[in-house]
Amino acid sequence: MKKLFLTLAIAAVAFGSCREKTTETKEVIREVEVETVEPVPDNDREGILERAAKEVDKEVNEEIDKKIDDIGNDD
Repeated sequence: MKKLFLTLAIAAVAFGSCREKTTETKEVIREVEVETVEPVPDNDREGILERAAKEVDKEVNEEIDKKIDDIGNDD
């Protein structure tokens, strides 16, 4: 009886592992629309500190111009 079960077990393993497995492969082709991005202008690349410094510099230059106009020309 033990020999019969042992023989059936070995046969089941042998036949089970020898089966050829089939796999399906599918080729998928997708068309993708790509958007191009325009280059960023240089003033947009600046950080907030650089933009704030330019604004302050502009205001300071306006104040200096006003003071120069108030003093007048020494000629």
